[in-house]
Amino acid sequence: MIKKKLKPEIESTLKSMDTEEFIDIHFYRPVGYRWAVFFHKLGVTPNMITIAAIFIGIAAGICYYFQSLAVNILGMLLLVWANSYDSADGQLARMTGQKSPLGRILDGFCGDLWFIAIYAAICLRLTPEWGIWIWVLEAITGFFHSKQAAMADYYRNVHLLFLKGKSGSELSHSATLKENYKKLSWKHDFIYKLFETFYINYTAGQEALSPNFQQMMEVIRTKYHDEAPNWFRAAFRAKSFPLMKYTNMLSFNTRVLFLFFTLFIHMPWLYFVFELTVLNAMLVYMIVTHERFCKEFTQELINQP
Repeated sequence: MIKKKLKPEIESTLKSMDTEEFIDIHFYRPVGYRWAVFFHKLGVTPNMITIAAIFIGIAAGICYYFQSLAVNILGMLLLVWANSYDSADGQLARMTGQKSPLGRILDGFCGDLWFIAIYAAICLRLTPEWGIWIWVLEAITGFFHSKQAAMADYYRNVHLLFLKGKSGSELSHSATLKENYKKLSWKHDFIYKLFETFYINYTAGQEALSPNFQQMMEVIRTKYHDEAPNWFRAAFRAKSFPLMKYTNMLSFNTRVLFLFFTLFIHMPWLYFVFELTVLNAMLVYMIVTHERFCKEFTQELINQP
């Protein structure tokens, strides 16, 4: 992971330098910051930027239906534009403190809606040649895509938890979410309760793929009263940091660069193959490595006087 000294005003709008990658540091965060400053002067809220990003990203996906390379390139530019807005909404929220449950909902769905549009466009484009089989390939790929994105987001927030504490991380615990869910009313909190229904299942899925981490967190909650000791936080971050490059590769930039490559060579079906092979290999490596050192840390935490 390449470090670059950003301007203090830009760095202050990031979650952390640990979790940033080359393209984000050199392009999306500086551009996102400029968008954030511009929209702040206009009185535009982070949620409004996210909604704009959703529509631009969907428009980008639609462009990939067409065989024309010119239209595909337009879609590439639109997707870059959409992602710069997706960066700007979070940066503006951190600049101004304009964080809200609705913002969390919108931001969570933003990338999902982009890729639903991208997948559908590619499948419609290839159906005359592939028939139903491209939809089968898409469905399998989509399943693993959801796991890749979910675990990348989970491990990034785990790292932020031990780097910056609870205030700097969005790591969720399904048991806590269920307690909050019970307090919501379908009559008065319909949208939030509906979102929480999906979010609880999403979080439970992340937890199911990280059993050793869950055991480690249970030791921290019970033995250390939910406050990890400083020696552990430093040691955990050292082990976790090398995995951050994989969380970034599984999130956006690497997959989108390969998507663009497949569109340039008029073989977009290769993108699905890339996700099923290369990105799944990264996912397995990331989970196995994380689970291994979590198991080791659990024993160390238990053995501490």
